[in-house]
Amino acid sequence: MQNLGPVISKVGLEKHGISNYAVAYWNLTPADLYEHAIVNLEAELSDGGAIVATTGEYTGRSPKDKFIVEEAESKSDIWWGDVNKSFSADKFDRLRQKMLAYMQGGEFYVQDLYGGTDENYRLPVRIITEQAWHNLFASNMFVRPPLEERADFDPQFTVIQCPGFQAVPEIDGTNSEAFILLSLKERQILIGGTQYAGEIKKSIFGVLNYLLPAQNVMPMHCSANDGDGGSAVFFGLSGTGKTTLSADATRTLVGDDEHGWSDDGIFNFEGGCYAKAINLTAEAEPEIFATTRMFGTVLENVVIDENTRVPDFTDVSLAENTRVSYPIDSIPNSSETGKAGHPTNLIMLTADAFGVLPPVSKLTADQAMYHFLSGYTSKVAGTERGITEPQSAFSACFGAPFMPRHPSAYAKLLGEKIEKHNVNCWLVNTGWTGGPYGTGKRMILSYTRAMITAILDGSLSGVETAADPVFGLFIPTSCPNVPDGVLHPRETWTDKDAYDKAAKKLAGLFEENFKAYEEYVSASVKAIAIRG
Repeated sequence: MQNLGPVISKVGLEKHGISNYAVAYWNLTPADLYEHAIVNLEAELSDGGAIVATTGEYTGRSPKDKFIVEEAESKSDIWWGDVNKSFSADKFDRLRQKMLAYMQGGEFYVQDLYGGTDENYRLPVRIITEQAWHNLFASNMFVRPPLEERADFDPQFTVIQCPGFQAVPEIDGTNSEAFILLSLKERQILIGGTQYAGEIKKSIFGVLNYLLPAQNVMPMHCSANDGDGGSAVFFGLSGTGKTTLSADATRTLVGDDEHGWSDDGIFNFEGGCYAKAINLTAEAEPEIFATTRMFGTVLENVVIDENTRVPDFTDVSLAENTRVSYPIDSIPNSSETGKAGHPTNLIMLTADAFGVLPPVSKLTADQAMYHFLSGYTSKVAGTERGITEPQSAFSACFGAPFMPRHPSAYAKLLGEKIEKHNVNCWLVNTGWTGGPYGTGKRMILSYTRAMITAILDGSLSGVETAADPVFGLFIPTSCPNVPDGVLHPRETWTDKDAYDKAAKKLAGLFEENFKAYEEYVSASVKAIAIRG
C-alpha cells in the first residue's frame, strides 16, 4: 500500500476499515488534482482554465436514494418519513463491507477538511473519493486547513464516495444502484452509484444539521452578507434569488448556501460556492462568471465547444442543473473569516407564481415562524406536460431534504434567536406580479434589489405599513426607488376578482400544508395558520 501526497495524516485509513489498497493520494493540491483528473480522462480543460467534468445519468441530488441508518442512539431524534428514510444497521454494514472490498487494490484520493469556519463548532471531515475531480470539488467546497496542520488531522466524520460501485437493490435493500447512506453511530457516509458532486456537499450539511442544534447552534440553508447596518441572512429555495440577492458589491459575502448561527454570530459552513451555471452571463452575474475562467474552478455538466473549449452556459443538453464550484475567495468581496455578527435582518425569499404575495412585507416574530415552517415557493406552470397552472411547493425550514430533525426543532431554535437578538424579519417575493405566471410578469430585479437595499440600510424599518387582508402580511406603503403601485399586489392586477380567487386558493394551500405543524407551535403562531 502506498500513501502519497504533500501531507499524510497520522490517523490512517484503517480508522475507516480501508486496507489492501494500491495507492492513496493524500491532500493533493489543485494543480496535482488537475493533472490526475486529466490523465485519468475524468475531465477536460476549458479555455479559461477551469476543469470540466460530467456526471452521466445523475445530474442532481437523488433524494429517493438517501437513507439514514436506524440506530438506538439517534433513532428518537430523527424526523422519519419520506425525507429521512430508515436503513437497517445490518444492511448498512453488509453494503459497507462490499464497498470496502471493491476498493481493495484500487487508487483513491483523500482530503482532510473542515465543515464550518468557526473553530468552536467546525467538524473535521475526511473526504475519500474514487476520482480526482471529486476530490478537487471537496477541496473547493469545504474549509481548507493549512497543509502543515493536516499531519495530525483526526476526522470526526468521513465520506467514502465510489461512483463506480453500484448497489443491487434486490440484495442490498437500496432504492436503485445509487445510494447515499448516513450512519451517525459509525460517523460515516457512503455514496455510490452517482457521480453528482453535490451529494458530497449536502451529506455533510445534513450531518451538521443533526449535530449543531444540540450545541445551541442554528443550522440554516441560507446565504449571508455583512456591511453597514449589520449582517443579513437570506433563506430561500431554488430559483428564489438567494445567491443573486446576497451578492452585493457594496457588502461582504459571508457565504452563499449554508450557515450556522451560534451565541457569537453567524458563520459559513463552507469554504466555497456551488452556483448554478445555466444561462450565466458576465452582465447579470459578473463575479460568478469570472470564476468560470479561473484555475481551480470545477464546471459540472457544462458543455464546452470541442474545438475552442469555450463553455456554453445556454446549452442544457447534458443537464439543466449545470454547476460551477469555486473557492469563496475567488469572489473579490468575500469574507476572509467566513464569520459575521448576529444578523440585523432575516429575509425569507419566495418566488410566488400565483402573483398574489406582496413583493416585500414585514413579518412579526410569529409570522416568521409560520413562514419558516412553511418554506413556500412555487413551480412554474407549463414547464411540464399537463400542468396548466402554478404548483405550490412547500419545504419546511427552506431545506427539508437536509434536515434530519423535526422542523419544529429548528423553528424553535430560530425563534429564540430572533427574539434574543431583536432581528427584523421580512418576506420578499421575487415571483410574479400583475397576474400569475403566463399572464403577469416576473418582478423586475432592480425593484427587488431596491427593496433589499432599503431593508439592509434601515429605510423600511420606520415606514408605515398596511395589513394584507388575506395573508395578514404588513406591506410597506412606500419604498425608495420602487413605484408605490408595485407594493400592493392586488393593485397590479387588472382583474381584481381573479386576484381574490387566486389569493384565496394560495391561502388555502398554506393552511392545508401547515396542519402538519400546528401541534408543535404556540397558540399565536397557530392562529396565523387558521386565519391564513
